[in-house]
Amino acid sequence: METFFIITFFILGAIMGSFYHVVATRLSNDESIISPGSHCPKCNHSLSWYENIPIISYILLKGKCKQCHSKIPISYWIVELITGLLFAVCYHSFDFTVDLLIALVFISSLIIVIISDIEYMIILDEVLIASSLIIILIYIFGTSLEVAALHIYSGIGAFLAMYAIKILGDKAFKKESLGGGDIKLMFLFGLVLGLPMAICTIFLATFIAFPIALIILFSSKENVIPFGPFLSMAAIIILMTKLDLTDVLNFLVK
Repeated sequence: METFFIITFFILGAIMGSFYHVVATRLSNDESIISPGSHCPKCNHSLSWYENIPIISYILLKGKCKQCHSKIPISYWIVELITGLLFAVCYHSFDFTVDLLIALVFISSLIIVIISDIEYMIILDEVLIASSLIIILIYIFGTSLEVAALHIYSGIGAFLAMYAIKILGDKAFKKESLGGGDIKLMFLFGLVLGLPMAICTIFLATFIAFPIALIILFSSKENVIPFGPFLSMAAIIILMTKLDLTDVLNFLVK
């Protein structure tokens, strides 16, 4: 039965991953996420059901549109696969609990954030607001008002901490060091991970970003690197590994 649920959540995640890519792309371009239906952006060919199967269709079509043979970005396939894996891991880690619902909403929002920030340098307010409200409602109805309030305070604290870092960074580098989306993203982190671990995402994200940033800076003239994807990856790692402040402190002491 455990294997059945893991496979089910993987399939669900792959389907949602396909949808999240559409959401990130269309909202970033001020387009409707409802209409038109799935289609090739090059020739506007409407995709049939067998061309729209997550993960599988990309392989069967050999990464090309059936109609015009233009290349389908591999990012679609990667997002579907990763989202499927993350949903399966979420179920395995949290089982059928309130924490599972929160984790799925959190992961979903961060997948969209990663796509939109990498491709369009945008962290969508609609996604952050919607996911934050849903998570707050889950806390209220799944736990208690007191627990919900505690998480909201943690979100506010994380937001203010990131805002303070931005002010210091702007003064130190004499230019904008962090985007507004990164600061708003920290509210969501504090809401789910708690204030201490939300702060830890900043340091973990910096650690992840540093070697990648060096490669990008030395290989390209473009020196604007979005920090949101690294923050999101760090938050996902902390969520999945269930790290807490004690674990971090023990690691630093040792």
